[in-house]
Amino acid sequence: MTRYLMPKLGADMTQGRLVQWCKKPGEKIERGETIAVIETDKVNVDAESFVTGVLEKILVEPRDDWLPVGTPLAVIRVDGEAPEETETAPAPMPTAAAAPPATPATAVHAAVPPAGAEAAMARLRISPAARKRVLDLGLDPARLEGSGPGGRITLEDVERTAAAAPAPAPAPASAAPAPAVAAATDRQARMRDAIATAMARSKREIPHYYLATTVDMANALAWLDTRNRERPVTERLLQGVLLVKATALALREVPELNGFWLDGRPQKSEAIHVGVAISLRGGGLVAPALHDADKASLDDLMRRLQELAQRARALSLRSSEMTDPTVTITSLGERGVESVFGIIYPPQLALVGFGKVVERPWVVAGEVKPRPVVVATLCGDHRATDGHRGALFLAAVDRLLQEPEKL
Repeated sequence: MTRYLMPKLGADMTQGRLVQWCKKPGEKIERGETIAVIETDKVNVDAESFVTGVLEKILVEPRDDWLPVGTPLAVIRVDGEAPEETETAPAPMPTAAAAPPATPATAVHAAVPPAGAEAAMARLRISPAARKRVLDLGLDPARLEGSGPGGRITLEDVERTAAAAPAPAPAPASAAPAPAVAAATDRQARMRDAIATAMARSKREIPHYYLATTVDMANALAWLDTRNRERPVTERLLQGVLLVKATALALREVPELNGFWLDGRPQKSEAIHVGVAISLRGGGLVAPALHDADKASLDDLMRRLQELAQRARALSLRSSEMTDPTVTITSLGERGVESVFGIIYPPQLALVGFGKVVERPWVVAGEVKPRPVVVATLCGDHRATDGHRGALFLAAVDRLLQEPEKL
């Protein structure tokens, strides 16, 4: 028998909320098939099964409280195994990081006057999201204990303290915010806290190095224009898909940048799954994977990229899309930024950035001419690679973009 555990859907995920089971006990499950919907700090994820078998038993029903990564959720009988006679469902694993209590935050009276709480918190190391949550819940700041870097108090610390407090009397109905607004605000706060945790870990643990090169995009854009003239609007290619494909193919030439830092050493990935940073409505971002981007055609990549962006902004992604990226691309060109130097998303080994395509003076055959160019950047993990290998990667991206018809 295989226990289906609360999956870890990203390096910054410590807990999740079971929203829905997509299978019933006794039903057949194929490997890669959606088995449940899990809410993370960022999005709702269609969690996939990693084995083929039968859903033998559900151990945890959908619930409002949050469970730590690794909590047993169900039992799957793998093909060829006999059914179990009996099994006692385990209690949820205890965790110091358990988040929102079952009692809604809107039902909490302020136990500490806001002015007094603000004054007390002025002496504490506390994140902005956690500070707001303390005031919303009316907690005594003196009861808070920080688990973040340097003892910093995080949103999870606040929620843990609130969960341990005695149940208060309900607040007047007029004091309660609209449920939808409260839920959206809470998700945004949790997302920023998750991003902060991952990025702080990245800068603390990873020795970054940065490289940049300017790429002449004249050939690529001319080819794209010619190609799109023959197509209906709904099937046209965007320049971003050329950048994704060029990055994926360049990683074949410099595979040291494609993979993860695990167990104290770099581990190259045979597959090239390019994570694409997508901004979400209301703030925050995710970087789900375009699987096997080096093997896909431009048309297939374009279709998948559009569909991925739509589902990401609808807060509905698959677990493999969240866990599989072997490298990440970020682009702020559409926001007018000419170059972007990002932060590696652990445990990945590199992050590639692209800026806005701008017209600049360029020497062509001994003459200065206006040309459309884009700045391509690389952020690498110096434990796994060095500037020499990073430079070869950027040179490969440049060369590939000069021959777009071969992408």
